[in-house]
Amino acid sequence: MGSPKLPVLLLPHPLILLPTARVTLPISRSLADAILSLLDDSDAVLAAIPLPAPDSPSEVTYGTAARIARLVRPRNQSSPTQPYLLSLHGIQRIRFPTPIQIDRSETLPVHNVVYPSSEGIPSRDTVEAFKHAALLLLDRLAKDSPQPQRKDDWLRVAAIVEDISEQRAAWMADVLVAAVSSQYPDKLAFLAATDVEDRLRRATELFVKQSSIQEVSKKIASAVDESFSRQQKEYFLRQQLAAIQRELQSLQSSPASVGTGFGTGGATSELDDDDQADADDLADLRRKIEALDVGSEERKVGIREWRRLKRIPQGSVENGVIRSYLEWLTSVPWPSNQTTTPLDVLKDHSFLTRARAQLDADHYGLDQIKRRLMEYLAIVRLRAIADAAQTQAQGNNPSTDTFPGATPTPPTKSKGVKGPILLFVGPPGTGKTSLGQSIAKALGRPFQRISLGGVRDEAEIRGHRRTYVASGPGSIVQALRKAGRNDPVILLDEVDKVGHSNFHGDPAAALLEVLDPEQNHSFNDHYINVPIDLSQVLFICTSNTIDTISAPLLDRCEVVELSGYTYDEKMHIAKRFLLPKQICANGLSDSQLTLTDDALLHVATMYTREAGVRSLERAIGAVVRFKAVEWAEEGNAKQNENGNEKQDGNANENGVRKEWRATVEPHELEKILGIPRWDGEERDREEKRGVVYGLVVTGMGEGGILPVESTALPGTGRLKLTGSLGDVIKESGEIALSWVKTHAFELGITAGRGVDPLKVPDVIDVHLHLPAGAQKKDGPSAGIAMITLRGRVTPVGGIRMKVLGAHRAQIRKVILPWANRKDVEHDVALEVRREMQFFFVRTIDEALEAAFGRGALGWRKETVLLESRL
Repeated sequence: MGSPKLPVLLLPHPLILLPTARVTLPISRSLADAILSLLDDSDAVLAAIPLPAPDSPSEVTYGTAARIARLVRPRNQSSPTQPYLLSLHGIQRIRFPTPIQIDRSETLPVHNVVYPSSEGIPSRDTVEAFKHAALLLLDRLAKDSPQPQRKDDWLRVAAIVEDISEQRAAWMADVLVAAVSSQYPDKLAFLAATDVEDRLRRATELFVKQSSIQEVSKKIASAVDESFSRQQKEYFLRQQLAAIQRELQSLQSSPASVGTGFGTGGATSELDDDDQADADDLADLRRKIEALDVGSEERKVGIREWRRLKRIPQGSVENGVIRSYLEWLTSVPWPSNQTTTPLDVLKDHSFLTRARAQLDADHYGLDQIKRRLMEYLAIVRLRAIADAAQTQAQGNNPSTDTFPGATPTPPTKSKGVKGPILLFVGPPGTGKTSLGQSIAKALGRPFQRISLGGVRDEAEIRGHRRTYVASGPGSIVQALRKAGRNDPVILLDEVDKVGHSNFHGDPAAALLEVLDPEQNHSFNDHYINVPIDLSQVLFICTSNTIDTISAPLLDRCEVVELSGYTYDEKMHIAKRFLLPKQICANGLSDSQLTLTDDALLHVATMYTREAGVRSLERAIGAVVRFKAVEWAEEGNAKQNENGNEKQDGNANENGVRKEWRATVEPHELEKILGIPRWDGEERDREEKRGVVYGLVVTGMGEGGILPVESTALPGTGRLKLTGSLGDVIKESGEIALSWVKTHAFELGITAGRGVDPLKVPDVIDVHLHLPAGAQKKDGPSAGIAMITLRGRVTPVGGIRMKVLGAHRAQIRKVILPWANRKDVEHDVALEVRREMQFFFVRTIDEALEAAFGRGALGWRKETVLLESRL
């Protein structure tokens, strides 16, 4: 005859059902339907097993056979959220022949069970120990019970325990353990005790443990109540904590009376010894304070706060505030614990060579920035060598003018080289942030980045004062703490997007002290409130434009423009950095994919047109992913061929297999990336009457071109301007029309002087339009595109960005003001100047001749421009 089988119900953790006990728990509708089918039997019994703890094995060996006592339907049966209520009554312990795995599905799986033998009579000594422990616990519970009815119940149970027979002792143990609050591991071990002797022994240990807990809790409460008074209410929790700590110390000093490892298996954790860890932290804090320079401001403040900390009780709020402050104060890299570049590294002749190689390996081009950084590194090296020689000379030639007994003067510490304040200005994607990381790597210094975009509170820079709740230091001090040195490279990202003055203060004004080389040697954070030396920090700011940066802040920075990359630079960047990065990120190797130079140039010119390389990297990533899919399909096809020669998983509809090609040609890009975005504009751009292309700089700092369209139409003799134009652009259009009216006779527009060309011979309107009407257009001037009132061509800004924008748009002929000739020669790369033709003009006459050709307009009279001296 086989062993009996029972449906198994999983009890939620930490619920345990013991024999003679009764529990009620919510269940889902699906479980309720399964249990309803069991109620048809006269003996509706199931196996209730406890859910193990999350960190314990997921196998269960023991449980309890339970009878279904009650199943209550929810009031609103149409609501799926209201659960059923199931009441179970424990009958007998059960054991599974083989441990079962936990099944969390909403079902009642059926398993074989074994009913352990409950026969046997425990020894008299075991029963007497059980009765003694049980009566002691019941007496303690009756005394501590605040309700009279509850007290009478405990006393009645104690009377039953006194008269219990040896045969019924095991049954009484189940009743008492189920009624007494105890820990989950203890109850689980008691459930697994099938032997009567073992069960009573475990119940005795559990009762002794619970009695000790009740006694300690009562003692703690009594100790607190004795010292509790009307004036000490706020210290109630502190006194209770102190009483708990005293009891714990007494338990640690005395040997354990009962077995070890109840509920924990004797395991220890580093989180348990709070007292020792707290003492170690305080000792470490004291060592850090003692390590500060004698006589320094930070040491004086640290000693003063340490003495306050020792006077204040440990559990008070002020104690935690002072301790947090001392932890921040000692974690700042002060001059006493600073770590700088070793002297032998600076003395090495290859120091500058290795730094230059590091910069070249991380970024292509950017010669102006690299030259400035190499200047700084050379000065750091020479200054360190000179300071070392001076220190050695002072040691070899001590002063002889001192009198006997005088204290020798300590050698003066070198202040080092002040770090420059660099401001990288350029469009997105030109490598401003990554360049800061490369600089830190070349210098061998830690790198920290602080994002200033959207910062609108001055306290985020300077920190909050200690009078505020949950105050803390500002982002500058936090960066120094993370770096661990007083000479890191700190990148202040998006400095042009910092919030302006409001009721929280002015964050931009707070940066003035940080970025001023004459002031940041004693930077004052509101939380630390001790001068901090920032002169050795290399600050690098990034910005898309300088228009939104305040003038005082801009004056403290050394502006370095990253206007954008040429196509030649983008080709080098794509081959050296972007393509290998995308190949590695998509699980391919260099031998599995190759993009030809023509394909890379086609991607750069026809699919991306930006100053940076972010869109170029995304386009290259799309190509690499497309080829990665083809390579994966090729690998699957080869596996299918090896397994079954009749299958060909990489064949097209005609049954012809496609061959894997590792090289990507330009004609394949349209299938991968779609139709080119910029192909139509180059083909459509041609010489048209009334259209001129102006050079512009967008709000993100990118250069580009913008067509200016004009036409004459019947009207009332006025100028019409459209295209979301700003006031300056509108005024420039009116000035240009005024100049044309003034010189209409010389240009051959009218038959005589003083005649309005908009009214004679026909009344017309001039419509001036700038496309892309959804974009606002304004600036300091409209440049040559709309000229000036006197006919002079004045200089404009952003020449390098505008020239690169024209170069990206494949414009090869550019007319620029004569005053900007030096900007082209100094800022524009030589390869760009070789591919483009520049015309530098002083007047509008020269601009017209450069645009239409010499003599093409047929001026009626040579115009002589005289400059007014009034």
